[in-house]
Amino acid sequence: MGAIAAHALRASIRIVLPLAALAGSAAFAAQPAETDVDLELVLAVDISYSMDTEEQQVQREGYGAAIVSKPVLDAIRDGMLGRIAVTYVEWAGSEEQATIVPWRIIDGPESAQAFAAALAAQPLRRAYRTSISGALAYAARAFEASGARGLRKVIDVSGDGPNNQGEMVERVRDEVLERGVVINGLPLMLKRPSAAMMDLGDLDAYYRDCVIGGPGAFVLPVRSVDQFPDAVRTKLVMEIAGLPPATPELPAEPRPTPAAGLAGPSSCTVGEQLWRDRFGN
Repeated sequence: MGAIAAHALRASIRIVLPLAALAGSAAFAAQPAETDVDLELVLAVDISYSMDTEEQQVQREGYGAAIVSKPVLDAIRDGMLGRIAVTYVEWAGSEEQATIVPWRIIDGPESAQAFAAALAAQPLRRAYRTSISGALAYAARAFEASGARGLRKVIDVSGDGPNNQGEMVERVRDEVLERGVVINGLPLMLKRPSAAMMDLGDLDAYYRDCVIGGPGAFVLPVRSVDQFPDAVRTKLVMEIAGLPPATPELPAEPRPTPAAGLAGPSSCTVGEQLWRDRFGN
C-alpha cells in the first residue's frame, strides 16, 4: 500500500478532531481570495529551546537568503502565473505558534526583498516543548487568511525533534492531508543525538513516517549548519516548481528524499515516550 493510501486508511478509522479545535491560539479571519497564485506556502519553523541561538540565526538567515536567490526567483517566474503567496510561522509547544511575517505575494526581486527584510527585522525568540501537531494545525488554519487562491497549498515544516506535546502528530497530519495540503519536512539533524536532550538519530525517518504527506511529499535532512542555506534554497525551488523529489540522498550535500526513500517504519509516539521516560508525565 502506498504512503498516501495508508494515510487515508488510518484517517478513516480514527476519530479526528476538527483543526479549529487543534490550532491553539490561532485565530485567522477568513479572507476573500483576491489573487490567483501558483502556490500558497506556509514556512513553519521550529524555535524550541533545543535550537541554540546560533542555529536559530542560521535558520532565519537561510530562509531570508533563499527567498531572494536567483534559483528561487527563477522558479517563481517560470510558474504558470509567476507569483506565489508566502507566510513565515514560528512554533514550539502546543500553545506556541506565531505568525512572524504575514501573507505576502512574491512575484519578483522587489517583493522577495521586502519579505526578507520583514523577516530579518523580527527578533529571535525561543519557547518550550515541541508540538509538530500544533504547528501543522496552525499552518492549515493560516490558509484561510491568505487572501490568495493557489493552484497548490504546501506546509513546509522544519524542526530538530519529534512531537512531544499536544495532539498525536499522525492524527493532525492526516486531517491536513484530507484538505488537499501537501506537507514537506526539513528535519534538522545538526547535533550528535543525545538521550538527555531526547534527540532522535533517525529524525528523517520519523518525519517521513509521521509528519510529511501528499503528492510528491519529501524529506530534506540537514546534517550540518553549513548545509542549511543550500537545503532551504533547494527545498523552496522544488516546492515552487512542483518538482518530484530526487531519489538517493547523498551524505555530503542536501538532497531530498522521497516519502518512500528511507528504511522504517518509525514510532510516531516516540517523542511523547521519551518525554514520559525523562519527566514522568
